Amino acid sequence: MVGKNSSRTLEGHHIVVTGGAQGIGEAIVEDALERGAIVSFFDVNEPQAQVLLTRLEKRGFSIDEQVNFQLCDVTKFSDIERAVQNCSSLLGPVSGLVNNAGRNSYADPVEMTEDQWDSFFDLDLKSSWLMCKAILPMMRAAHKGSIVNIASIHAHMTFPHYFPYAAAKSGLLGLTRNLALDEGKNGVRVNTVSPGYTETPLLRDWFDNNPGSEEQALSVHAMGFLGEPKDIAAVVSFLLSDETRFVSGADWRVDGALSARFAG
Repeated sequence: MVGKNSSRTLEGHHIVVTGGAQGIGEAIVEDALERGAIVSFFDVNEPQAQVLLTRLEKRGFSIDEQVNFQLCDVTKFSDIERAVQNCSSLLGPVSGLVNNAGRNSYADPVEMTEDQWDSFFDLDLKSSWLMCKAILPMMRAAHKGSIVNIASIHAHMTFPHYFPYAAAKSGLLGLTRNLALDEGKNGVRVNTVSPGYTETPLLRDWFDNNPGSEEQALSVHAMGFLGEPKDIAAVVSFLLSDETRFVSGADWRVDGALSARFAG
């Protein structure tokens, strides 16, 4: 039996996930497949993507019939156009988009160069618009679609020495509001999910480079544990599904109540 989830809430949907080869993106790919979706995922890390494809095939998912990988740099619109054309020709029009690709930043606001700023924002903010630009025409034509932008609780509060991550994630919230208002008439819903601490390679890298940070993070979590990628994926799949037909322009914090806490 393929998948452990008996709820086929994404049956008939073709979902595109950026940054889908590992971490939260990987969990979103797997969760959407288990819920009956056809999934295409875009990434620049081809070796990691092939590892995921091999594992999915062993679990019984059909490559290029149920799940498809496109090598794609989502900061380049020409790459996006090619990847979207390839996957939609293979698997049909896209009905759901998850803008997940991104990276952390630990820059100094004086030492950071303009090129570094542009490179960071190209991935963490601009790429989400470029993906929407490529996929929205299909959603408009179908008068139906759901877009989920992966932001962060850093859009609401942030941490020292994390410049300018909060600015990019806050921008995603604004982008989401604009799109939700402009695309509602076209039957397209747009929401954000803002994860808190989630056990991903990016978080592990931060913990490893900041001794004591993991213990500190655990100490301020009301539930006594950090999130896992599957926790974020479950909420994303919910927002992609027709069950949330009246949810748009909203930000869903998935942070174990971390943002409900005073700093002191």
